[in-house]
Amino acid sequence: MRSVPTTSLDLTAPDLVADPYPLLAAERERHAVAWHPGRETWLTFDHAATSAVLRNRRLGRIWRDREPTDYLEPFNLLHRNQMMENEPPDHTRLRRLVAGAFARGHVERLRPRVQELAAELLGEVDPDGFDVIGSYAEPLPVLVIAELLGAPTSLAPELRDWSQAIVRMYEPSPSAEVVEAAVRAAEAFAGTVRELARDRAARPADDLLSDLVAAREGDQRLSEDEVVASAVLLLNAGHEASVNVFGNGLVALLRSPAAEDVRRAAAAGDVDVVPTLVEEMLRFDSALHLFERTATADVELPSGDGTVVVREGERIAALLGAANRDPAVFADADSFVPTRDPNAHVAFGAGLHFCLGAPLARMELTESLGLLLTRMPGLELAAEPVSRGTFVLRGYESVTVAAGAGVPAP
Repeated sequence: MRSVPTTSLDLTAPDLVADPYPLLAAERERHAVAWHPGRETWLTFDHAATSAVLRNRRLGRIWRDREPTDYLEPFNLLHRNQMMENEPPDHTRLRRLVAGAFARGHVERLRPRVQELAAELLGEVDPDGFDVIGSYAEPLPVLVIAELLGAPTSLAPELRDWSQAIVRMYEPSPSAEVVEAAVRAAEAFAGTVRELARDRAARPADDLLSDLVAAREGDQRLSEDEVVASAVLLLNAGHEASVNVFGNGLVALLRSPAAEDVRRAAAAGDVDVVPTLVEEMLRFDSALHLFERTATADVELPSGDGTVVVREGERIAALLGAANRDPAVFADADSFVPTRDPNAHVAFGAGLHFCLGAPLARMELTESLGLLLTRMPGLELAAEPVSRGTFVLRGYESVTVAAGAGVPAP
């Protein structure tokens, strides 16, 4: 029996869900990497080990259909056919074809539309008090992705509900109710996208779904199941990242006395400060906390002053939120520093599975945050934010804010 560092960290504990960072910091002080006997999984707690996991090609995304397979087939279908759950050569083929379609100017093409949609949404809120998640941060990326794919904007509420139901399956030990909702959502989501894809095959349009259907490289193309899974992945990943980063980061921003100068500059129209601010929002309170890999061969990982060996077939979970608070990499790591630069966070992952939608998410966050701070320079929290009660995808159910009177003088 080999001697390895171990942890009993409960990933479902209410105190971890409420505020994971003190518990993750305590673990990081004891070990950079540790084996969790209860989950039969390695966990990483520092930036070096997490980055090594994300970049090591022998630590792969190996999809295993969830059981019972017949019941969970709608959920499994969407995952076994997407790039995030595959390794080369399948990942290479899927990512190249999807990236080729995604890179055809769609992000910059959408920037004016993002600005327009954000302005419309803000124009409908009550400045004396509104839920910035439900009224602004949540509908915006869904409307953007719907337009990007070419789906009717009338579908936006259903797309949002389907996405939220599916991603709750990524939490540790989902309940039977969560599983059932995810299966129903996956079936409805896939059916809708499949119908739209077949329409685009017959009548191409200027949208991403048409580009996915038409994507070719030599004799390679995406199957219909792969088109559907790729479209669902783009919406789920883009929506969840944008919403949760916006909510988590905005709460941190509004609670940070150190952010007053940056807020004042943004309110005055200084667009240069917003992208840096967005990067700190991505780092400080991570939207995605856990990304799992499986060893396809024995792998040595850095662990403090030594190494640990992850054996072939063992799973390891990169804890991105823990890495993003590592004081060895980030000065004053537990403080929100809106001018932090450089900012070597791993919020979008790294290596082979780096988030394909990162440019779109950054653009949406920059435009929507910049507009909000310009329109409401005195923005303030009007109630205690309500957590979604999840760890893997961390975020707020609602964040009630009010326009306020203006940014306080320093």
